[in-house]
Amino acid sequence: MKNIIKFFLLLLILFFSNSFAQNKNDLVTVVGDSLTGKIVDGQNIREIFGNVVITQGETIITCNKAVQYMQKNEVELFGDVEVNQDTVKLITDAGYYYGNDNIAFSDTGLIMYDGHMILAAMNGYYYLDEEKAYLYEDVKLVDMVSTLTSNQLTYYQGEDKAVSVGDVKIIDSTSTIIADSLIHFRTSGDSYAFFNVQISDAQNDLTIYGDTLVDLKKEKYTKITGRPFLVQIDTTADGLLDTLLLSAGLLESVSDSVSKLIATDSVKIMRGAFSSFNSNSVLFRNEDRILTFRKENEKEPPILWYENSQLIGDTVNIYLDGNRLEHIDIDKNAVLISVHEEMEFRFDQISGDKIQLFFGEEGLKRTNVKGSVLSIYYMFDEDEPNGLIKSSADRTDLIFDNKKLVDVRLYGSPASEYHPENLVEGKEKEFTLPTFILYENRPDKKEMLKRISNSKSIF
Repeated sequence: MKNIIKFFLLLLILFFSNSFAQNKNDLVTVVGDSLTGKIVDGQNIREIFGNVVITQGETIITCNKAVQYMQKNEVELFGDVEVNQDTVKLITDAGYYYGNDNIAFSDTGLIMYDGHMILAAMNGYYYLDEEKAYLYEDVKLVDMVSTLTSNQLTYYQGEDKAVSVGDVKIIDSTSTIIADSLIHFRTSGDSYAFFNVQISDAQNDLTIYGDTLVDLKKEKYTKITGRPFLVQIDTTADGLLDTLLLSAGLLESVSDSVSKLIATDSVKIMRGAFSSFNSNSVLFRNEDRILTFRKENEKEPPILWYENSQLIGDTVNIYLDGNRLEHIDIDKNAVLISVHEEMEFRFDQISGDKIQLFFGEEGLKRTNVKGSVLSIYYMFDEDEPNGLIKSSADRTDLIFDNKKLVDVRLYGSPASEYHPENLVEGKEKEFTLPTFILYENRPDKKEMLKRISNSKSIF
């Protein structure tokens, strides 16, 4: 029995010795030029004036005046306050230090830096044991490559990670991102943004809107999901606005040697008189080229519209000269249909293995069709309908002047037949190519712009 009692006494001694050691290590020490003490509501309070130095473990705090609450193990700080721990320094006019939790707080404006970045805000906590800062109101983070502002920010020093909430904006040398919330890794430059996301490239007057964003700086890769929408503002040679609009289910930007923007799923493109609806598009920024194509398992081909014409094909390349449409190449199962707006159901049609359209300052100038060419063209005599011509050839060239067809040239086993007007009128629907189909899902500019009507301006 005596041995059991001795054993428990030994345990109690060890327990209290360990507790005392811990409390001693946690004790806040305050020194200064002068000191006064008082008791308020049973609390032992000390006021320290002049060259105040407060220490607790590796934490060192200096200020002009301190009020120490002995029982709480807390200190109120006044005048030229500096909190130092390792490489981290926090500066403020006045603050509060919670010794038991090793937390510094200020609501008079504070600046924190670690030699690599600067954090500033009107209010904030720094959790010294966790190496974590929580700041709110007019928050700003600045480092060598970017500036981030927000309403609230939590910074994890060990991970160089900032979690920002409310009116978030991050600016670097190439882009600006705004969002409702954002996770930013300062060392890598990677960012993850959520809700009401906008990313802009001011140099190219380009802005992309979406719900979520992944921006990986070292990989030069950006992904935008949640109804992404792209707007690029440009001007024509005569000074008129020429805006590129693009929406999709997914947008991916790859800024490698090729520099391309990849759009996937329900892609809509509009620029001037040109528009498209497709499943896959790639914008090659350095080449002024847009590629759209149909994958093997996809039923519908890419569909393009230019003024009164509809174009389809398995693969389409659109080439731009600056902001002007230069030419379009359509490969495999190519079909071009043009409507005569003043004549219902009269469609000029041509199909082949490949169609090329060439544009000038005033619009379409020439169309070249190659491989198994079939065509139907309606004739007019002084603007009066005059039947149609059905033809076939190995190759066909169509020449346009002032947006009107003025010459048709057939090459390689050409064959044609004329159908007079009296056999055509009222029977127009009978004169269609085997591949004839009209699509009704042409993008509408006003409808597309509704996507950003309530968005904040990034510029």
